[in-house]
Amino acid sequence: MIQTLKNAILIIAKMVARKSLRYLPLPMLMQLATVRGRFHVEHYNSKGELLSTQDFDNGVTNVGKDLILDVMFNDATAILQSAWDISLIDNAGFTALAAADTMASHTGWVELQAYDEATRVAWGPGASASQSVTNAAVATFNLNATDVVYGIFVTSEGTKGGTTGTLWSTAAFSATIPVTSGDQLKITYTVSA
Repeated sequence: MIQTLKNAILIIAKMVARKSLRYLPLPMLMQLATVRGRFHVEHYNSKGELLSTQDFDNGVTNVGKDLILDVMFNDATAILQSAWDISLIDNAGFTALAAADTMASHTGWVELQAYDEATRVAWGPGASASQSVTNAAVATFNLNATDVVYGIFVTSEGTKGGTTGTLWSTAAFSATIPVTSGDQLKITYTVSA
């Protein structure tokens, strides 16, 4: 029996080395699997001229990771696809993003609410394909004040300034974005595993 296990381990090791192993045992798979997100942001002025584009990764919060595990392995209720929203992080008073941030407690940043939309903007993920999901339509923010945007967050609560729901992820722009009234930020968000 022990020799059989040793042989099986050697075969798996060789298959992994040759990249011919298609399925890994669950513990190995869990170690290799990572969930990550990537934002693409386009900044337009009031004349519709493209001012800048940025592509950057996000950090999935601890509560976001816990949500995945609870839904998949502990019979927790999934959050409806239509509930996920994107919002903006204000540069004013910013100190830090943290994996431990929640909607109720994120002391290093505040939400920027200087946009025309009455609620946070829906993410609206489309169908998953090739281990990725992205918004079916671009999330557009119509800015209505002069401000500086530091980053983005994704939450399950649509109320501007709301402190309930699940904070899925946070991300800092590669460079802050100064905006004025009439500017637009168009955001595409992709989650991959």
